[in-house]
Amino acid sequence: MRMFKFAAAVALAGGAYAQQPAAVTPGSGEVATAPQAGAPPPGSAEANPTGQVTPPATAAAPTPPAVQDPTLNADGSPRMVATPHVGQPTDRTIDLQTQFTPNGREGKAFHNNILMPVIVAISLLVLFLLAYVAIRFREKANPVPSKTSHNTAIEIIWTAAPVLILAAIAVPSIGLLARQFKPAPDNAVTLKAIGNQWFWSYEYPDYGGVSVTANMLKERNEVGPGQRFRTDADGPRLLAVDNRIVLPVGVPIRLITTATDVIHSWAIPAFWIKLDAVPGRLNETSFTIEKPGLYFGQCSELCGARHAYMPIAVEAVPVAQFNQWIRAKGGTLPSPAEAAAPSNAVIPQPGADTADATSEAGNTASDAGTPVVNATEAASPSTQRATGNGGGVGNVDQ
Repeated sequence: MRMFKFAAAVALAGGAYAQQPAAVTPGSGEVATAPQAGAPPPGSAEANPTGQVTPPATAAAPTPPAVQDPTLNADGSPRMVATPHVGQPTDRTIDLQTQFTPNGREGKAFHNNILMPVIVAISLLVLFLLAYVAIRFREKANPVPSKTSHNTAIEIIWTAAPVLILAAIAVPSIGLLARQFKPAPDNAVTLKAIGNQWFWSYEYPDYGGVSVTANMLKERNEVGPGQRFRTDADGPRLLAVDNRIVLPVGVPIRLITTATDVIHSWAIPAFWIKLDAVPGRLNETSFTIEKPGLYFGQCSELCGARHAYMPIAVEAVPVAQFNQWIRAKGGTLPSPAEAAAPSNAVIPQPGADTADATSEAGNTASDAGTPVVNATEAASPSTQRATGNGGGVGNVDQ
């Protein structure tokens, strides 16, 4: 009788163990199920008739962390702030802006050291001659006028002197002009600037098609609640933008300009750069930024009602920071061999057989996807449409 009771107790204990549910990790979404009594262990050869043993579950591979934008603080504000008198207009200043490119320094020196002295000297000479003739040959001082009709010495002087002056100006001027439009080297960073009514859009063809659209930032009293407005950290009024263009320092920049509607002009005075953006045409120049900083410019071609609200902001950073910015924007860096080779990126222009997304942005029937222009004033209605603009009357929909 005692043996019978002991066997029954053992059987009851084994059944209770078999009915115990498997442990479930909290938050895993799995549902606990009770295994059948006498069932083989999960994952064993007996549980899998095919003979394949199920390996133990492993943790999913961690997602790589997103690359931090090196130009922004944690709260999204710009890390680099504008410096007074650098890369922007200065009140009550009559001199050219301080230059930060080799061509700019040479151009400013040519202006200050050659053009201005020549202009001042010629102006003073003409003023002296006018005063001398008015006083010396007035009727009271010279009642009997001279009948001299020719003077060989004077004729030689007034012919040779302008020729020598023009030659002295032409030699450095032609050299500077040639260097301004010298083709960029193979290792240059290509920046494509597209003018639109009325904002700028940009592409980096050699870096995986990174594209940026820049609109002017309005003032605090010109935006609604919760909308971004200009601060002193963004830059001066009418020159600050919501998305700055980032370029590396000490690396040649190949600038290519075009437009989607009318003629615009991409101009940065501190770089000695002003290049027209013409629809259906690609213009090119090159420059090298010598110092990190924040530099501002504007569209310099009358392009419509909001021409005054197309600012340009370039943030020049070291090469390592530029590469990090490219990765933060989802771009890819070329290999050293690709960077040293000539660029093979396709840079179509608006209206070409092969067009990119940026060049098509302003030419669709409804302008779908075109960024909202962040301008100060609304455009006045007009019955004249610019070429390629989307529907609506004139420029109202822009």
